Amino acid sequence: MAREFTSVGVVGLGTMGAGIVEVFARNGIEVVAVEISSAALERGRATLTGSTDRAVAKGKLAEADRDALLSRVDFQVGLGALHSVDLVIEAVPEHLDLKQRIFAELDRVCKPEAILATNTSSLSVTEISVATTRPNQVIGIHFFNPAPVMKLVEVVRTVVTSADVVADVEALCERLGKVDVTINDRAGFIANALLFGYLNHAVGMFEARYASREDIDAAMKLGCGLPMGPLALMDLIGLDTAYEILDTMYRRGGRDRRHAPVPLIKQMVTAGLLGRKSGRGFYTYERPGSPKVVPDEQTPAATEVALADGARVVAKVGVVGSGTMATGIIEVFAKGGYEVISVTRGAEKSAKVCEAVKTSLNKGVVQGKLSEEEREAALGRVTWSATLEHLADVDLVVEAVVEELSVKKALFASLDEICKPGVVLATTTSSLSVIDVAMATQRPADVIGLHFFNPAPIMPLMEIVRTIRTSAETTATARAVCAALGKTGVLCGDRSGFIVNALLFPYLNDAVKMLEASYSTADDIDHAMKLGCGYPMGPFELLDVVGLDVALAIQRELYLELREPGFAPAPLLEHLVTAGYVGRKSGRGFRDHTNR
Repeated sequence: MAREFTSVGVVGLGTMGAGIVEVFARNGIEVVAVEISSAALERGRATLTGSTDRAVAKGKLAEADRDALLSRVDFQVGLGALHSVDLVIEAVPEHLDLKQRIFAELDRVCKPEAILATNTSSLSVTEISVATTRPNQVIGIHFFNPAPVMKLVEVVRTVVTSADVVADVEALCERLGKVDVTINDRAGFIANALLFGYLNHAVGMFEARYASREDIDAAMKLGCGLPMGPLALMDLIGLDTAYEILDTMYRRGGRDRRHAPVPLIKQMVTAGLLGRKSGRGFYTYERPGSPKVVPDEQTPAATEVALADGARVVAKVGVVGSGTMATGIIEVFAKGGYEVISVTRGAEKSAKVCEAVKTSLNKGVVQGKLSEEEREAALGRVTWSATLEHLADVDLVVEAVVEELSVKKALFASLDEICKPGVVLATTTSSLSVIDVAMATQRPADVIGLHFFNPAPIMPLMEIVRTIRTSAETTATARAVCAALGKTGVLCGDRSGFIVNALLFPYLNDAVKMLEASYSTADDIDHAMKLGCGYPMGPFELLDVVGLDVALAIQRELYLELREPGFAPAPLLEHLVTAGYVGRKSGRGFRDHTNR
């Protein structure tokens, strides 16, 4: 039988600590809330009452329940008030020496059977525990912000944590309505170990001026369905906090260069640009603590966003290819009012593409997203062909053939001979070098990447990839077409993975390495990222959908171009692909899909 916790103590009443107090008090547990001074205590009290008042205003908490919740909290200055609680959770800033001092004092003050827990997100629970004479009763209980809302709790055991203590804390998490994942003491645990490498990489992209802050954030929200872009999330977390977590993970986690904080982060922290809490970070906010972004000197002007100046007129579009992506792109342009010439290899493939487009448009009518007249008008704009020569008078060609450089180069060499001067030639490649494709023509200034996301009719994002030879007019034309289609275009350079894949696939690869090291299970890692970070899918769910073979190919491209040791494909990923376990399409990947 798990022990019954009737009273708990919380040390530190910042945003996180006050949220933890609320979690316990909401669930009928008496809480002693402790701060270092009366002023800090009043700030913590204000944070808690503000949160509960907002819950009442939104109808998520009855006034009587709020009053009962607040009555369960005993606000006190000093650790001495914790002498009789069953469990203490520390939620002070991420400094090891500070936490060790607090735990040494808690060890002296608390009753012998009390469990001592830390909410650290990156520091060693083991190093904290040795400041006490009861390391077997020390454990990590890592809540996620905002604690009353986020379902995940990482329960972190050390090599000496008692099994009974782990079981008691797991039962407590269930009582609190949380989903716990129990793991060993390792830098970053699950969620931060996967999240902060990705955030650091995104900051590096911005620091290198590879893409704007708005485009990086839009790419990850719209391309991956994430609740926030990485730079906006850094501002929410706090750049000082992010720096401490990255620095700790770098020092404790094998000195992986990808966890070494990007220099820009340290510079911003030194300059006091900490994110929302200071009113300015990567973005500028209405005031310190406000979530409302206001324009600043980096905000694109409306004229920049439209970028119609210098754009060529595009009325007729050619789409080359017969796969799922080509079919979707044909539909997008036809619905967008463009004349479309679909070119495939042979009449049989043309008939299949035509049927697929009709099926998709019919589905749109059934779902009420399209009228019958709009469907017929869209179909009426498409000409079906098996001959590249029919592209002689188009204004834009979009290539969506197989991801093989030799095939794309041969196609672009042919388009160079057939198409009229001034035509924009676009490739939808998601991983190959656009300049390699462009140099197969005599007009590299007219070549650009237009990376649609699958399914093209639904996904709102397009990556516009300019090479060092792409002209300003070609870029402006691509952006104008993107806007006319109702898509969000993000502009980036010609580098492996562009924005989305360059940030997404190393994160997925890191998750595979974590599984390979037997640190956690696929289920727990997926839970951690969905419940702790708000991701729509866990990494292993996503890998099985994308295809492990696709993921491996992209990861190899990233590694070959960037030569970053941390980007080397996880051996487990390579082994699964070699064995033919490539995900849903083969019936098995990280999970067995044959009976689903």
